Amino acid sequence: MPSDIRGDRLSPAEVESNFADLHPLLSKHEAVVEADRCYFCHDAPCVTACPTGIDIPLFIRQILTDNPSGSAKTILSENILGGMCARVCPTETLCEQACVREIEQKPVRIGELQRYATDHLMEKGTQPFERAALTGKTIAVVGAGPAGLSCAHRLAMLGHDVTIFEAKAKGGGLNEYGIAAYKAVDEFAQKELDFVLSIGGIELKNGAALGRDVTLDTLVADFDAVFLGLGLGATNGLGVDGEALDGVADAVDFIEELRQAPAMEKVAVGSRVVVIGGGMTAIDAAVQSKLLGADEVTLVYRRGADRMNASPYEQSLAKDKGVVLRHWARPEKIDAGPDGKVGAISFARTKDDGGKLADTGEGFTLEADMVLKAIGQTFVPVPLQGSAVEIALEAGRIKVGADRRTSHPKIWAGGDAVAGGEDLTVAAVEDGKQAALSIHNALTGA
Repeated sequence: MPSDIRGDRLSPAEVESNFADLHPLLSKHEAVVEADRCYFCHDAPCVTACPTGIDIPLFIRQILTDNPSGSAKTILSENILGGMCARVCPTETLCEQACVREIEQKPVRIGELQRYATDHLMEKGTQPFERAALTGKTIAVVGAGPAGLSCAHRLAMLGHDVTIFEAKAKGGGLNEYGIAAYKAVDEFAQKELDFVLSIGGIELKNGAALGRDVTLDTLVADFDAVFLGLGLGATNGLGVDGEALDGVADAVDFIEELRQAPAMEKVAVGSRVVVIGGGMTAIDAAVQSKLLGADEVTLVYRRGADRMNASPYEQSLAKDKGVVLRHWARPEKIDAGPDGKVGAISFARTKDDGGKLADTGEGFTLEADMVLKAIGQTFVPVPLQGSAVEIALEAGRIKVGADRRTSHPKIWAGGDAVAGGEDLTVAAVEDGKQAALSIHNALTGA
């Protein structure tokens, strides 16, 4: 990030106010009133829409009967990261969209009720699950992100001993490094990590990268099973002239810097920021740029609003925060300003041509002193290489079966790094859980 673009337009107090909790915790009264709106459907469509299969009517009924701890256990038994998912999961396109009250355009606020219950339990500082009788089996989990943590916790519950190898200094994966700061305030990702580890039987080794500090050969030899929750290690480039100019950065790096900064108001931000992309990372980067004090923030996406991976709610949030959304345009060239750093970015207007993206022959230019790239991430297989152990890939990612097992009999995988993986925390959690059950069955014959 360029050192002379400073995020000092706002005072520390203003930045703190801007980054306040997006959805403050419901009061007990508010939670009970909202829970009373649920119809407690038989074969509830919201349950089917939840990737982890949480019994949503049950946990809501438990809130209504003043049993928030029981409600939290119902949630966490299916999704051990239910607290973070309540904050970042796109409930408006999953469980809440499936809610029968959606016909009234006012579905039950399932996500906020989920947070009410899980926060209550975590505030008590108790672990609601106990370990089964120890099996003597050991499993290596690579990556302390949502998939890895979910897998590790379920394996520990089932009586296995788990060692997590995490390349970064902190565990949590994207929950720690890649989520907007206003969605996960008060170090929640680390609190949830501590909660997961509190079950016992899980050792977390930070600063231990696959391919550098540990190899697949060693893991396969030393452990009874291995789970790979590697995530995506690189970001896609724009492929245009000027991309290397000072002032052009990856949105994921910008978000990570903000999440790890001891003082958010010191994080560098431009005056005119242009964000390229249409997913959650693009929205998060754009909104946070505005909250840091950028004068103008424009998000540009190559297709229409209906094709953006970011939900309509997130798009609306960006607009409410002052972000300008422009559609049907792709970056063509980044130009330097008088100081040799990024000064403008040119776009070609696009259109849908029978399902394919095509240029219209027209274009426009936006002045910019910061350009943030958010056009997706890609899996880097380098950590898997240089080993006698081979794993099949599919479409550039790890190939797994329905049980999340790879082509190697002792290795399972899940999360964003697997072929067909969804870019959702809740989907990664489900992958980890299902892989743990598969590993348990394979090791015990259950």
